[in-house]
This record gives sequence, structure tokens and C-alpha cells, in this order.
Amino acid sequence: MVRQKWVVYAKPAFGGPTQVIRYLGRYTHRVAISNHRLMAFDGQNVTFRWRDYAHGGKQRKMTLSAHEFLRRFTQHILPRGFVRIRQFGYLTNTRRAANLALACELLDVNSDHALICPSENRATSVWRCPRCNGEMSIGPNLSARQLASLCGRLDSS
Repeated sequence: MVRQKWVVYAKPAFGGPTQVIRYLGRYTHRVAISNHRLMAFDGQNVTFRWRDYAHGGKQRKMTLSAHEFLRRFTQHILPRGFVRIRQFGYLTNTRRAANLALACELLDVNSDHALICPSENRATSVWRCPRCNGEMSIGPNLSARQLASLCGRLDSS
């Protein structure tokens, strides 16, 4: 396989980068099915709404046996210790803004794709509090147990 010459054919996304991000967002930031899509349960079958993106995004109804519905739902549950999204490589948190800005510069992305490729000045911007406009800092990620132990010591007076 190493000696074989590879030809990669890649074409631009049909709707542009924004459509790609929306498409991926449906799969990376949401649960398998939200409660508002569940329509009925009669003790044997579950009826729910789903969106048929292959046919213009039309909403459709599907009825499955409770056993099949739960089988499909449990396929979306991650094993213990896994997280839904992991950023690594050029998207790692510590260098994301600078690396995306560099990628945009190297790819010569035009300005109407600013949502995906931040400019240099946004890479160094400071987070501001929406109420007092003060500078915000990000604290450590805490587990539920750590947070509960801290909440017991907080003074609520």
C-alpha cells in the first residue's frame, strides 16, 4: 500500500463551512433523543418524531417496539470515563484560537467565514462578565464529588 500512489479527491462542502458545522453539531452536542420528540408510549410501542435530512428535513413519525427503541437508544450511551467531545491536535484548548487563525491564513479563507476562523485580535481577547464587564478567569474542572464537597463549605449568608 505504501508503494501505491494515492489520489485524494476532496471537494468543498455544498453549503459551505457553516452548514458543515451545523451538521456535525447535531451529532456531537446532543443526546440521542430529546424528550420533546417522544410522542407516545402505549406500554408496548414508542412513537417519536425524527427529521429526515435526506428528504429536505421533513419531520416524520416512527413507531418501534419498546425493546427495539431501548436497544437503539443504548447504542448512543458512552462507556464510563468517555466524554462526548475530545479536542486534540490543532484544536486543543491551549492553542486553538492561534492555530485556527493560522489555518485560515494559510488556507486564504475570506472574511465571511469568520465564525469558523477567528481573527488574530480575537485570539488574544479577554472573556468579560456580561453583568459588570469585569475580566473573567476560568477555574478548574471539578467532578460532582469535588463540587459537592465545596458546596458544603460555602457560606450562604
